Amino acid sequence: MDQVYLFSTVLFAVDTVVRLGLSLRIIMRRRPIGVTFAWLAIVLSLPFVGAICYLTFGELRLGNRRAEWASVIHQPFEEWVASVAQRHPNINWTTRGVACESLARLSHAVFGVPALPGNRLELLPNWETVFERLIADIDSARRTCHLEFYIWSQGGLADEVVDAIGRAARRGVICRILLDDVGSRPFLKSEQARALRDAGVHLHAALPVGFLRMLFYRVDLRLHRKIVVVDGEVAYTGSLNLVDPRFFKQDAGVGEWVDAMVRVEGPAVEALGVTFLEDWELETSEGIDQLRQTGDIHELPEVGSAAVQTIPSGPVFESKAVQDVLLMTIYGARQELVLTSPYFVPDEVLVAALCTAARRGVDVTVVVPAEVDSFLVRYASQAYKGDLLDAGVKVALFDGGLLHTKSVTVDGEYSLFGSLNLDQRSLHLNFEITLAVYDRFFTKELRDLQFSYIAESTWMDIKEWQNRPAHVRLKEHVMRLVSPLL
Repeated sequence: MDQVYLFSTVLFAVDTVVRLGLSLRIIMRRRPIGVTFAWLAIVLSLPFVGAICYLTFGELRLGNRRAEWASVIHQPFEEWVASVAQRHPNINWTTRGVACESLARLSHAVFGVPALPGNRLELLPNWETVFERLIADIDSARRTCHLEFYIWSQGGLADEVVDAIGRAARRGVICRILLDDVGSRPFLKSEQARALRDAGVHLHAALPVGFLRMLFYRVDLRLHRKIVVVDGEVAYTGSLNLVDPRFFKQDAGVGEWVDAMVRVEGPAVEALGVTFLEDWELETSEGIDQLRQTGDIHELPEVGSAAVQTIPSGPVFESKAVQDVLLMTIYGARQELVLTSPYFVPDEVLVAALCTAARRGVDVTVVVPAEVDSFLVRYASQAYKGDLLDAGVKVALFDGGLLHTKSVTVDGEYSLFGSLNLDQRSLHLNFEITLAVYDRFFTKELRDLQFSYIAESTWMDIKEWQNRPAHVRLKEHVMRLVSPLL
């Protein structure tokens, strides 16, 4: 009995010390208040389990060696991008939206990538068009094909992309593919992946996971970017993973995923190409000098009128960096603001910005899927929508599938488009890619696409929301408490 008492006493003492120590650590890290209180609640209410959760997921740990390597290689790649800007004249901001120049300056200061003029953009509004154009460009490749995705899943037209890359590799094109180790794990272990490697394709997993790695860095920091660069002359980015929606997650009960991409020609391709190569170097250590020789980054002529800025956000930058860009975009709106996102779990700062915009007379519309494939996001998202409705923000619930397009248009003058969701994971954890497009023509096309989504949506009704059952409200409020961690 004495031994049991002694063991219990020691266990209680250790648990108390761990909880108090971690609580002090959480407070001293000066994270956003909501995040701080959420982690304090978990650590203090769950013996040992809370501590394990925090040590596993609570801090932006890339691992010491990886973080050091990221800091070493970032500067030469940033200088590489800066050299691109030196070859092009300054942008005439007087012909663009009032807030464009300020937004471009902020993004440049934070991410080191300037806005580049002279680009031609083609908005690809559906997955069929994306695959058609992508396969054609890969089949036309002469030197390089670089592809980077969070998810690559077998089936349908995705298999035709595999075939096209195999053909390119066999005719001597250098093919590099970088896939997130979690999102693309089934594909990375597939026969298709083995066949690509046998054909000479350089295929690597990004941010590999494993039990031992969990001890040294967070396993939920993921590579969420979608980038394709062909011959250093044509690039793609947006929200579509390398999946055919007819075959992807058909058992999730949310319908087919709805995505869009943009095909880019002009100097912005160089910035996207350098972004891919930096990600590649971080994972493979192939060598910067080698990549300068074989990475196919070369001077591109100005071919259009769009000014485009590449924003490669992620945990190697300041944690609030891309959120600051998003907030400035919202505060810059004078007449209209339209946002689409599949996973809408904003923090209080983002909610306040949207509500403030609506109250000062901006026509604010948030378009989200009626159904999402995440139980936690579903209820946490609903809790915030009521605050938006109270402030006059319009919320459209898309009924045509899981709307996965991530976009923001402002006053029909400029836009954000890419892989960034309006949730804490995208804003603070994942490696994301966003294009800031300072061009009225492209923004009009993107706005038209947004309104085509609205045409397939149901407007959320504030009275119906207020009258929802008590058990639903309880779920929402509980999920809201942990939403800073989602």
